[in-house]
Amino acid sequence: MNRPEIHVQFATDLHLFVPHGRRRGATALSTDGVSTLGHVVESLGVPLTEVGALVVDGRQVPPAHIPKDGETVSVRAVERPQRVPGAPLRFLLDVHLGTLARRLRLLGVDTAYESTDIGDPALAARSAAERRVMLSRDRGLLRRRELWAGAYVYSTRPDDQLRDVLDRFSPELRPWTRCTACNGLLREATKDEVAQQLKGGTQRSYDVFAQCRECGRAYWKGAHHEQLVAIVERALTEFPSRG
Repeated sequence: MNRPEIHVQFATDLHLFVPHGRRRGATALSTDGVSTLGHVVESLGVPLTEVGALVVDGRQVPPAHIPKDGETVSVRAVERPQRVPGAPLRFLLDVHLGTLARRLRLLGVDTAYESTDIGDPALAARSAAERRVMLSRDRGLLRRRELWAGAYVYSTRPDDQLRDVLDRFSPELRPWTRCTACNGLLREATKDEVAQQLKGGTQRSYDVFAQCRECGRAYWKGAHHEQLVAIVERALTEFPSRG
């Protein structure tokens, strides 16, 4: 019995995941006749988190579609900005994305982060339990069915990672409102309230403070403040409608 043969074409934005021989035009692919189209796409290296639509012979189909012999499949990339219905937009980042997590928190974006490697099953379970979009460069993690939602982080450079996430999801930006250490919300604080966290020079030089409502960490405009301001201003300039 002949195996069904389909023709698959991937959007240019997805070529990163696809073997070189399948990056140009529609290439022939034999299927087993029982696997879903979603499984076929993922078997070729493309996480479904990165797929915006699956179009078969001009009509959109769900990932559960069983490909039939002779069908032509167009695998499209996610449209931007991507909407994630069903919960407030918030994120979960794995152990490798600490800098990105701190920068998202700096911009006031609700961002959970695991500073230790708790394993893919636990990350996927937390994503589902808290309805957070899982951000990762681990393709295997993004293929786990338990995920609430997920997205591949394409770059290894924090500047590009931040720009990509802001462009893709268009989160509301509220700079200086979250703790970069724990993601808790900040409040204004007096010098007396945070005095135990201040060294002599800081206590003499600064009078304006904020404190995390969750972990109690104190914040002030210290030596690295200009660098943080640059990150915030760049984000607000590039994505003005998010502020």
